[in-house]
Amino acid sequence: RTCRRQARELSGEAAHHEGLSSDEELTPTEVDEFQKSKDNVLEDSRKIFEDVHADFCDIRKILLKFQEWKEKFPDSYCDAYISFCLPKLLNPLIRVQLISWNPLEQNFTELEEMPWFRAIEEFSDAENVSES
Repeated sequence: RTCRRQARELSGEAAHHEGLSSDEELTPTEVDEFQKSKDNVLEDSRKIFEDVHADFCDIRKILLKFQEWKEKFPDSYCDAYISFCLPKLLNPLIRVQLISWNPLEQNFTELEEMPWFRAIEEFSDAENVSES
């Protein structure tokens, strides 16, 4: 902290307010390294489901299969405790979609507006309608 304060005093930077710290104090090298690391992670995340059949890497399609199962074979669906299994099954798919999500950015997407959230919400509504 002292080194940064001395560097600001030498450079004549007057925009700093004592007691406040921000990410703006990162050096351009650190910012570049972070951006490269972030880009690498995002690129790797796009490759995760490359070799997976389209029916099994789309949350909406997966939930439709479960809905069909529930409609055709309600007893076995109930015996399988699917409501307990779905969170664990969908967790990796949702995590991949949330890798680039940052709620601290100005133009971030609300969770309720994301496609996976809407698909789960529709599935939950369909379950409630059929149960009632």
